[in-house]
Amino acid sequence: MPVHRLRYLAGKVCEQCLTWIKPSFLWMMYRCGWGAKAGQETVLAVEISRDGFDWALCHACLSGYARGVHPDRATWQRQLKRAPARVQWDPERDLRLQPLPYRSLQLGLSGEAARRYADEWTVAVRDVTPLAHEIHALVRGGDLDSAARLLPQEHPYPVGDAFLAHLHG
Repeated sequence: MPVHRLRYLAGKVCEQCLTWIKPSFLWMMYRCGWGAKAGQETVLAVEISRDGFDWALCHACLSGYARGVHPDRATWQRQLKRAPARVQWDPERDLRLQPLPYRSLQLGLSGEAARRYADEWTVAVRDVTPLAHEIHALVRGGDLDSAARLLPQEHPYPVGDAFLAHLHG
């Protein structure tokens, strides 16, 4: 999908709704059922700028209250209401979409962050639905090695601990 089309669609997004960035391919497959869930039949890989992702992380608030990160629940609720982005940590998934013992970041964008995502940060958009279906067929057929070779390369995001301190729950 051309970036200008994404920008047009983003202009139609509800201001109260969240646009979620899910950096993990397998977590996204869990969420959309390999592109088979109703209303989620198309899987897009959206590449955004490093500056944009960093801005969203810096301006994000945890989606849930975390003792030790927030002084109290009321402070967290005020921060969450003002924040243009929110973070939740969900279990990463394996090829069979079973939870793994570590978590992946999900980044929700609203208001200013959603507008900047569409207008400034988006670099490219690719339809990866055929890839999702191909990997899923291999998984269903029990060929996990071949399926794993087709997975997009993913690496831990290189930032210091202090950068994410406000997002550890």
